[in-house]
Amino acid sequence: MKKIFAILAFITCSISASFAQRVAYVDSEYILKHIPEYVSAQKRLDDLSVQWQGEVDKQYGEIERLYKAYQNDQVLLNDDMRKRREDEIVNKEKQVKDFQKQKFGYEGELFQTRVRLVKPIQERVAKAIQDIATNQGLDLVLDKGSEVTFLFASPRLDKSNDVITKLGFKPDPALAEKAQ
Repeated sequence: MKKIFAILAFITCSISASFAQRVAYVDSEYILKHIPEYVSAQKRLDDLSVQWQGEVDKQYGEIERLYKAYQNDQVLLNDDMRKRREDEIVNKEKQVKDFQKQKFGYEGELFQTRVRLVKPIQERVAKAIQDIATNQGLDLVLDKGSEVTFLFASPRLDKSNDVITKLGFKPDPALAEKAQ
């Protein structure tokens, strides 16, 4: 029985070795940092985000001011006036939340702008990776910059600089050191 198991294990190992896949990886973050359009798009997105967050903070500050004024005046207000002030505060909070959703929510303006600015760049990178994989006979290309966990990755398998060159840019050794 042990001999049969050993023979089956040996045959399985032999077969799997004959079907070995050629694997490489890229670091998409490192690649994107080499593309000026991506860097400027990212800056534009960051600027929009900061601008809109400033507007949100300003509106919440106004709500806070209204709430404090309401608390100070509450004892002096009749029921009708109190109800109107409470409704005003609640409506302002709803407006701010709607604004946040419109700007930052799923399918919001920030998301739409990101898709419009970044997606074409990501498609170019994906096409360059596919071309390199095809030309170098690679079966599998992983992204070091994504959620994949690398316990070890040999630098000889890193095709990031090949992708950067394919896109028409020059790899920057200083960025490579930061990506490590």
